[in-house]
Formats: sequence, structure tokens, C-alpha cells
Amino acid sequence: MSDGIQYIGKFLIILGIIVASIGGLLLISGRIPWIGRLPGDIIIQRKNFTFYFPLATSILISLILTFLFWLIGKR
Repeated sequence: MSDGIQYIGKFLIILGIIVASIGGLLLISGRIPWIGRLPGDIIIQRKNFTFYFPLATSILISLILTFLFWLIGKR
């Protein structure tokens, strides 16, 4: 029984670290001028409507994270 509780506790700590890291990245992302403004990001603006899809930014972030996780998993 205590093994299950310890597993849940470790999971919640790791989840909290991940959420805090994502929050930190969101806070500093406003200071990086090219994030969200890359060629390939889709922006459609109409009178009362704006659609924004950061396609190129998403691909770039995905590639960076894939490389980082590959480096971490290589150990």
C-alpha cells in the first residue's frame, strides 16, 4: 500500500516540475522576439476575427525538444 502512495508522490513531484518548467518557458517566451513570428506561422485576420496557428514555431520547438530528449535518453 505504501509503495503505491510513494509512486503517486513521485509522479506528482515530476508532474509539478514539468508544469513549472512550462510556466517558466511561457514567461520568458515573450522576451524572445522571433518566437511566434517565424515564416510559416499562419495568421488570418478579418474584421472581428483573428486566427493564429504557429506552425513553424511548433515544428521548431518539437525538433529542439526531440533533440534534448534524445540526448538525455542516450546516457
